[in-house]
Amino acid sequence: MGPGHVAPTAERVEAALRGAGLRVTAQRAAVYSALATQPHAPVDVLHATVRESVPGIAVQTVHGVVNDLTTAALVRRISLPGNDRALYELNDPADNHHHLQCIRCGRVEDVACAVGQAPCLTPSDDHGMRVLEATVTFRAICSDCERNEHG
Repeated sequence: MGPGHVAPTAERVEAALRGAGLRVTAQRAAVYSALATQPHAPVDVLHATVRESVPGIAVQTVHGVVNDLTTAALVRRISLPGNDRALYELNDPADNHHHLQCIRCGRVEDVACAVGQAPCLTPSDDHGMRVLEATVTFRAICSDCERNEHG
């Protein structure tokens, strides 16, 4: 579990699922809980984590649950440059953040938006569309990779 990433209570998980109009199942609850403790996780990592609490769960089932949670706006899908796997994190509409990605090891960290509320960037021309959000990925080299490169 990452720093600051606390597993939600069963009641909180059930309330989130029901609040999104989803039936509470062991698979959905396990995937939601795994995402609370492992943001920016690909499906294979979620599958390995969820198997501890739901033995025998198929990777395809985890894909289906992630899709259900994404459709219900409980989860956000993140597609980053140079990463062929989608990453997932819990979607908190009040949390407007961007991502910092190491181009060497792929580590991903959250970066708070400078403005605070979405959208934090405004295009020079919206072409008649209502902008809902702006997604920014800062590409960088993390300190561990930098040390290994020069060490």
